Amino acid sequence: MPPALRSCPALFISAPASNHGKTTVTAALARFHADRGCTVRVFKAGPDFLDPMILERASGHPVYQLDLWLAGAAECRRLVYEAALDADLILIEGVMGLFDGTPCCADLAELLGVPVLAVIDAKGIAQTMGAIAYGLAHFRVGLPFAGVLANGVASVRHAEMIQQGMPPDLHYFGSLPRAAQFTLPERHMGLVQAAEVDDLEARLAAAAAAIAQTGLAALPAAVAFSAVAADTLPPLLAGVRIGIARDAAFSFIYPANLDLLRALGAELQFFSPLLDQALPPVDSLYLPGGYPELHLLQLQDNTALKADLQRHFSAGKPMYAECGGMLYLLESLTDQSGQRGAMAALLPGHAVMQPRLTGLGYQSAPMPGGVLHSHTFHHSLVTSPLTPAATGVRLYNTSPGESIFQSARLVASYLHCYFPSNPAAAAALFLP
Repeated sequence: MPPALRSCPALFISAPASNHGKTTVTAALARFHADRGCTVRVFKAGPDFLDPMILERASGHPVYQLDLWLAGAAECRRLVYEAALDADLILIEGVMGLFDGTPCCADLAELLGVPVLAVIDAKGIAQTMGAIAYGLAHFRVGLPFAGVLANGVASVRHAEMIQQGMPPDLHYFGSLPRAAQFTLPERHMGLVQAAEVDDLEARLAAAAAAIAQTGLAALPAAVAFSAVAADTLPPLLAGVRIGIARDAAFSFIYPANLDLLRALGAELQFFSPLLDQALPPVDSLYLPGGYPELHLLQLQDNTALKADLQRHFSAGKPMYAECGGMLYLLESLTDQSGQRGAMAALLPGHAVMQPRLTGLGYQSAPMPGGVLHSHTFHHSLVTSPLTPAATGVRLYNTSPGESIFQSARLVASYLHCYFPSNPAAAAALFLP
């Protein structure tokens, strides 16, 4: 039996806000210590899909989400404990600012007992960084706090000025320079996918080399994690073959969702709507989110695969589509430049990409088999004559949630569902 407690060096990388360089620093730390022979397990706080792709490349291991609402406290504790069984270092990258949201990253760090490293962008600031760091460290009594790292420092003199302002009771780990060679590129939904960054290895190597010049080159203090038993799941999907779209256009998949489907007994087979001419022999389909708008013509021109999707749908077999997967099943999708692509036309309606974010936040998703916890984040608008079968319920306000469309055995929505939040409801989406 595994021990009731397992200790492992761990650090929670947070910041005063978004765009301070949390992902770059976390990836740099992961690559630096992995290059020195450590087994590094990285987690991402919140529902993000893109940062984990970078962090997986940096660490060499899958990156799971830690989210107190999507997954719950017990599941977050279980995931980290299981990682600690074979890891030499655990890193958790936060989301937004340390105290933003309810629950927030500080809640998660406190629950897990993992000390917080505050990464603060140095642009336009010098000694005042010490005041910001002091506020982060002392805003909540009892929060474990490791110290501060200045990011994007312009010069040696700039670094000296920042250090002059650091309070003596805060540990200052030093600074990373302002350097284009390890800045991560972005697009409309966040970072560019790891597979699309041709020089990602060079960027990670440069960032890791910069970490070597800071106090973070040493492993952080060990944290004791308590054992949490996993729930025993019935084989609700025993023998069910699920085809899952996975390529450059459809890549927003929680690893925990795949784990749950396997634990329920399903056999997973992956296919590419961009490249494959036919579906694998499957009973059900899962079309996750991604960037179909970046691949309009390739998706449009793969008529053989679209015809196979139509045959699957007409046979009354289950299909579940999230966000970008739903856009692919509409009649058309138009990108921000006005280019229009003909999609699979399994759902009536059209989608148009917008210049600004059009949907964001946590929602409860009343799916046919029960309620799943979910999250939405999209830059498109859908118009459809189809009456929604249900509507998501927002966690923090009473404005209308996302529409959930159902046509025969096809269920589609903008909502990205976290399957472990209700295994039976997840199974119902795919059960023939």
